[in-house]
Amino acid sequence: MTHVFHRHTSAQYPIAAKGDGVFIEDREGKRYLDASGGAAVSCLGHSNERVIAAIKAQLDAIPFAHTGFFTSEAAEALADRMVADAPDGINHIYFVSGGSEAVEAALKLARQYFVEIGEPQRRHVIARLQSYHGNTLGALAAGGNMWRRQQYEPLLIETHHISPCFAYRWAEDGEAEEAFGRRVADELEAKILELGADSVIAFVAETVVGATLGAVAATDGYFRRIRKICDRYGVLLILDEVMCGMGRTGTLHACEQDGVAPDIMTVAKGLGAGYQPIGATMVAGRIHDTIRDGSGFFQHGHTYMAHPTACAAALAVQQVIAGDGLLANVRAVGELLDRTLTERLGNHRHVGDIRGRGLFRGVELVADRATKAPFDPARRLHARIKAEAMQRGLICYPMGGTVDGKKGDHVLLAPPFIVEPEHVEMIVDRLAAAIDAAIEAAA
Repeated sequence: MTHVFHRHTSAQYPIAAKGDGVFIEDREGKRYLDASGGAAVSCLGHSNERVIAAIKAQLDAIPFAHTGFFTSEAAEALADRMVADAPDGINHIYFVSGGSEAVEAALKLARQYFVEIGEPQRRHVIARLQSYHGNTLGALAAGGNMWRRQQYEPLLIETHHISPCFAYRWAEDGEAEEAFGRRVADELEAKILELGADSVIAFVAETVVGATLGAVAATDGYFRRIRKICDRYGVLLILDEVMCGMGRTGTLHACEQDGVAPDIMTVAKGLGAGYQPIGATMVAGRIHDTIRDGSGFFQHGHTYMAHPTACAAALAVQQVIAGDGLLANVRAVGELLDRTLTERLGNHRHVGDIRGRGLFRGVELVADRATKAPFDPARRLHARIKAEAMQRGLICYPMGGTVDGKKGDHVLLAPPFIVEPEHVEMIVDRLAAAIDAAIEAAA
């Protein structure tokens, strides 16, 4: 009998006993290759001694000091480090405890910004269908994951959604990717004009869509078009890089590869690598300065924001990533992972698409490759793949609802940045076996 309120109340979970590198070992001694970093969190793998030492040192100094009274050396140093590497215009960091909190802060900050500059009529948030921005009510309202939203709809603030930039599923027959990207980007302008040109606060988007779609990057030019539209109507661009950021796609920030800089950006998972709970809302100077020179107070906050121990851990994580040159490894091994997946699964009769950037890869499963028809959701193929993978000592991140929130299955892979070529073979072999076993069992 457990007294823990688990995610799935009837599930029997193995007990994680220890971790080393890319592996987690349970209490029975079984080892699992962590090919998804949990939920794209453990970018340094498990039990990194330098990060643990930094945590211990901070605990010896002072574990916690409330930000209503103090700042800390760890928070100041981490903010300096993040601003030095940030996209153009970003010069302040608001630290929180995770991705959902970071998105909540971004939404509230965007609204307060317009109130302070004398545009209180701005109240609408636009996002994309099949996006995921977190599970707190504001973040959930911004997100376009219909399955997650459905039962909480009466509690959610009004938001608006346009099409995702997902060419595999949404492009018309014969439509070039660049033309498709332009078409769905222009939906933003149409929605702004529909709602009122001076009534929209922000457009929120994952730079590379993670859990809901499975590592879907936008087409070339899409975000540059989005940036122009936002600037034309004075709308803030909020990029959600909670899952895809902090090196996951091969550059520190995924938006570097799209040639844009946001007004606000959210990060979390790869920031602290799971060693402590931490997230951050990265803010352009003009937004921060508007608050500073106006009310002087962002009307928001959490008890554990800028937690010194969490900041010390995150700073150590970022130092290890830079010092060990791990972004180069993300790019090199990411390309190897893509090639190996393609070689092994590219002609699989039930694999429709293999996609992603860096060490952020998705495999979409289909009942029919020619028509892209998904499997019957009643088969719960994604859940079967997860179970089969765990049996084989592989941790991956399968999800359902890829097509429309109900239909479709994909597997997300996001192994630690320290993954080596020998691990890639293990990942793909075990995943392929799990997919085949799950499809056979679901037949």
